Amino acid sequence: MCGIAGILSADPADITEQRLKRMTDAIAHRGPDGQGRWISPSGLAGLGSRRLSIIDLSPAGAQPMHYLDRYTLIHNGEIYNYRELRSLLQLKGYSFSSRTDTEVIMAAYDLYGTSCLQHLDGMFAFALWDEQDKTLFLARDRFGEKPLFVYQDSHQFLFASEMKALWAAGIIKDSNPAMLFNFITLGYTQNPADGSETFFRHINKLPARSFLFYHALTQQSETRQYWDPYPEEGAPIRGRAGTGDRSEQAVLDEFSALLSDSVDKRLRSDVSVGTSLSGGLDSSTIVACILRQADPPQKLPTFSAVFPGFAKDESAYISLVTRHFSLENHRTTPDSADLIRDFEKLVRHQEEPFQSSSIYAQFSVFGLAASRHVKVLLDGQGADELLAGYPKYYSWYWRELYRSDKKTLALELAAAKDFDTPDDWGWKNRLAAWLPTYALRYQKKRRAALQLDNKDLSRDFVRQSGISYYDIPPVGRLNGFLYYNALINGMEELLRYADRNSMAHGVEVRLPFLDHRLAEFLFSLPAHFKIRAGWTKWLLRKTAEPILPDGIAWRRDKIGYEPPQQTWMQDPTLQEYVREARRSLVNTGVLDPAVLQKKIQPMEAHAAENFDWRYLVAAACLRPS
Repeated sequence: MCGIAGILSADPADITEQRLKRMTDAIAHRGPDGQGRWISPSGLAGLGSRRLSIIDLSPAGAQPMHYLDRYTLIHNGEIYNYRELRSLLQLKGYSFSSRTDTEVIMAAYDLYGTSCLQHLDGMFAFALWDEQDKTLFLARDRFGEKPLFVYQDSHQFLFASEMKALWAAGIIKDSNPAMLFNFITLGYTQNPADGSETFFRHINKLPARSFLFYHALTQQSETRQYWDPYPEEGAPIRGRAGTGDRSEQAVLDEFSALLSDSVDKRLRSDVSVGTSLSGGLDSSTIVACILRQADPPQKLPTFSAVFPGFAKDESAYISLVTRHFSLENHRTTPDSADLIRDFEKLVRHQEEPFQSSSIYAQFSVFGLAASRHVKVLLDGQGADELLAGYPKYYSWYWRELYRSDKKTLALELAAAKDFDTPDDWGWKNRLAAWLPTYALRYQKKRRAALQLDNKDLSRDFVRQSGISYYDIPPVGRLNGFLYYNALINGMEELLRYADRNSMAHGVEVRLPFLDHRLAEFLFSLPAHFKIRAGWTKWLLRKTAEPILPDGIAWRRDKIGYEPPQQTWMQDPTLQEYVREARRSLVNTGVLDPAVLQKKIQPMEAHAAENFDWRYLVAAACLRPS
């Protein structure tokens, strides 16, 4: 795990030790254990790295790392199957001078070319310079766990783990008005139609599951996608026969085996490992899987955020898990004063706006782990998107059943009443089931109209920047919408929160549910393995049933690490921050002056009209770097 940065240019004046150092200094928090910079013999490329030592703590693991007198690599992340891949490469004649996964990437690239990505199981963003061909190979992991930003103009190409490194190199911080419009009105900072777009103009991100080739001599670049677990609606995963010939128990067994193997690989570390623990099904299952390993850690510290007295506090569930497994649990209790103290730091690390204060709970948990000298945390993120854990997924499943199995639909609707699901099955859902393209076009038009009609926004700003990014493609199956959330719009934003929050404290977060083989398997399964008898994440619950307390495995409520934001927003200091943010956005022409007279509306973290929170973070992110 590291922070990486680089410059490519035909002009030697663009590539200097000083400029590279400014870039890596800006992301020093990502790698507090070491640093390195290198300029290629051709003078066309400069690479810089900040190291967080996790695998092979010796100097042999330092970056930039060289191989075969040809390749130089800087790498952020972990290749979890590096041991198996190294053994395979050794059989083919490759040798290694370190125990790192970084060196394995270069050997794999030398053997397989860009197809090496198909062999990598991990979270990664790396830059590989080929001095012989004068090319740069950038690649990013399948889900986008690790970030990589790029900037290109007429004479130079820059890249870095975080945008602040690009700003440190002299790139102008220039906000993207269309993205700002969509964040204020919708609350997210992703464009489903363009995975490269960011909150700042002229700075793009390399999309997840993609690689980029930059040819230094011609200054040409090309980007390609290398993985797709669900290539088209209803199509089976390549190489998988589907589930028709497998019993339900066989599916449960394969899921359990894949998850256990994913957890096992993510325990590989030369430093201490712990877990975050929210009290929910996902993180609790990860804990149980760790403790079931043949050689579990002798001491597994867990870290939690709790909010005593808050209706959605999960302390009781956390205690249930820790008592059941006799675990050591460390707790942090963030409050409004802590948020006010850390707000500027939180914004600086996130760089782009965030939907609510929920990420501050996560930020605090990672800080607690760092204070206990735990450098690696496993976490349950990703299960909701792959296994249908959110209430919004019910309607997509019901629509699928309405077209194919009305008998099961009746049973599911009856079961859902017991769960007090927020979605009613009415004529609109039936129409959407038969006419998904029409329904989604209508929904997009209606949502865009609401965005454009936001009374707080300046009319000039709306006219110039009011382009709606609300766009869900017509999908007919639950799997199709899960694919949309996991790989097009939704989860990558949550992964950004986790990456920046963990790296702010020099902590690495690992996500076992995002094993690509596990994802391919889950996308090959029909929807009734995800939602059944009213239960979301049925397959995970059934798998966890023998290893977790019933109060966790079959827990009905869904909270999602929510802090008491509505109470926090009543803090006079935080309210003054909101007023300052409103004034700032009025002065820049984003908000209408009338908003200054409106009473502040404290909202819960996941409220749809969480506007004052959005003004607060948007204004902070727009400040000069």
